[in-house]
Parts: sequence; structure tokens; C-alpha cells
Amino acid sequence: MKNHLMFSLFSLYAILFCIQPFRAQDPMLPTLRRQVAKMLVVGFRGDTLGEDVRHYVQDLGVGGVILFDRDLTGDGTRGSRNIKSPSQLKALCQSLRDAAGRKLLVAIDEEGGNVDRLKTVYGFPPTVTPKSLGVFNDSAATTAAAASIARTLHEAGINLNFAPSVDVDVNPDCPIIGRLGRSFSGDTAVVADNAAWFIKAHRQEGVATAVKHFPGHGSAEADSHFGLVDVSATWSEAELAPFKHLIDAGLVDVVMTAHIYNSRLDSTYPATLSMDVVDGLLRGKLGYDGVVASDDMYMEAIVSHYSLREAVVRAINAGVDLLVLGNNSPAGYHPEHPDEVIDIIVDAVDKGDIPRGRIDEAVRRIDGLLGKLDF
Repeated sequence: MKNHLMFSLFSLYAILFCIQPFRAQDPMLPTLRRQVAKMLVVGFRGDTLGEDVRHYVQDLGVGGVILFDRDLTGDGTRGSRNIKSPSQLKALCQSLRDAAGRKLLVAIDEEGGNVDRLKTVYGFPPTVTPKSLGVFNDSAATTAAAASIARTLHEAGINLNFAPSVDVDVNPDCPIIGRLGRSFSGDTAVVADNAAWFIKAHRQEGVATAVKHFPGHGSAEADSHFGLVDVSATWSEAELAPFKHLIDAGLVDVVMTAHIYNSRLDSTYPATLSMDVVDGLLRGKLGYDGVVASDDMYMEAIVSHYSLREAVVRAINAGVDLLVLGNNSPAGYHPEHPDEVIDIIVDAVDKGDIPRGRIDEAVRRIDGLLGKLDF
């Protein structure tokens, strides 16, 4: 009886040992973590290679970083974040690549005009608003303006520009698009043509671009940085035309989603978290199979309505490949978030909340983008 009891206990321990540590010892886990990390584009403090960003690019293996000139987690003054001068920026970008030891997406929002991280006050060339280019609607003028931006980015070591905005200027008073002159025009053909010239000029310099904000932010009456914006009553299908034109022309490297709510497209979720919008409309109806990037996941339109886990899981399942974690909002600086997001995604895959194939698909697209870049 004693021997039988000991055998039973031994068998139970053996079973528990085999089952319990399996996931922790899964030989695929390190591979999965590196894959997941590649899906993140992260922001960081500092104009040199600090410990936070070294950890992101070296230890975690994130897919990219995003640069800002103002630190909105602090006083927001010019030059308080990552950019102070051309020489400083070039040194920072090179140190990021050296730390990564591989191709790294080094991204920025450099549309020109009011969305201008590389300002003249830091020693960079002047830029003009997309709206002013749309008024001229001249191939040579837009190409020249875009080429100047692209050369500046290339010289600095930046290989991904989160531009151009292909939002249609439906509402000139839109606080985040029309009022800032970020849209080329209210005419969809003018938007598409100028965006094409802008993209081609960047490609000449080896810089990738991201068209935004899908499925169109130009009719909005509020700013999604500060809350969820409903465009159900103002958006029209015509706003898809520039995206469709550029996709069909093979000119799209990345599509960036908008954190806007449109009940006509999804009665529950904003575009970034919507399978109907990303997988159904963008990939299905418009036929796009390239990289999809989220707008900054720290914007109030997301963080005020969803937990970090729900937002991340829903975005990935919707079809988003790159999650932008700018970490540059008045809510504060949280250097631990990239680690937390990786943990969330790995756990979600482990629990079956995100299909493993969705991660493989995203990484395939990201690798395809990186493969097109020379630096």
C-alpha cells in the first residue's frame, strides 16, 4: 500500500512537472517574443542613446523607434525630446542602429508646415504645408518640397516618414487636419496626385512613407489626441479614393490607421481596433497587403476608453502590424510600457486570444518593408 501510494504521488508529480513548466520552457517562446517586439515602434526620452532606448532596441529587439522634438511628458519646449541639431540627430540615429545591430525603422512625422519635427530653429531646411502645395497642384513644386524633406531625413538616418496625410479637406475647421493645413485639398484627385509626388520623391532618397489616417480623418470636428472622435455623420466613401489610388499604383509602404469612430463602418470600435475597417475594408475591399501601423496608441481616443490589453489585442486582431507607442503625452512617461505590451501580446497568443499566425503574418509584412530599405 505504501509503495503504491508513493508510486501514485510520483506519477502525479511527474505529470504536473511535464504540464506546468511547459509554456515557460517552450523553445518557441524566445522566438515569439522577438517577433512580437518587432511589431513595436517606440518613443523614448533623450537626444543621445540612453538606457531606456538601448534596452528597447538591443534587449527587446523592437522593430523601430519614433522621434519627436518636443517632450510633451515634460514642459514641451522645443528641443526637449530627441532633436536638437542636424549633427546631434545623425549621431543619435547611428547609435540606435549600432545598438540594434540590424535594420531598424527610425520614424518621424515630417509632413511639412505645422507638422514639422525638423524645424529651422534646430538648423534644418524650411518646409511648407501640404495645403499650400495642393493649391499650386504642381508636380515640380510638390516633388521639390518633398525631395527636400526626404534628403533631410536620409542625411539624418531616418528611414520612415509617417507622411503624407491623404485625408481629404472635407472640414477646413477640423482642428487636427484642416485647420493645420495638413490636407493637400478637398479634391480627392488633388490629394492623390500630390501624395503620389510626395511618395515618389521619398523613394528616390530611399525613405519609406506612411499614408494616413485611414479611413479618413478630414471630416472630423474634434481631435482624437484628446478623445474619441465620431465621424459617422460627416465621413463619406469618397475619402477612401486617395488610399485606393495609391494602393493601386503600388505607392504605399505603410498605411496608418485613425482612432476615429464611424458607425457606418463599425458600430462598436474605432478604426484602429476594427476588424471590419482594417481587415475587411482596407485589406479586403481595397486589396492592400502591406504593413498597417496604428496611430499612437497613447492617444486619448484609445487610452480613455480601453485598457492597454484590450486595445493591443483588438488592434492586432483587426490587422494592425506595427503598434506605435509614442510615450509622449501629458499623461506622463512610462518607460516600462514596451516590456508590458510584449508580455500582453505573448500572453494573448498563449491563451489563444491572438492567433499565432497573425503574429507571423505581421512579421512577414514588416520584414518585407525592412527588406526594401537600404539603411
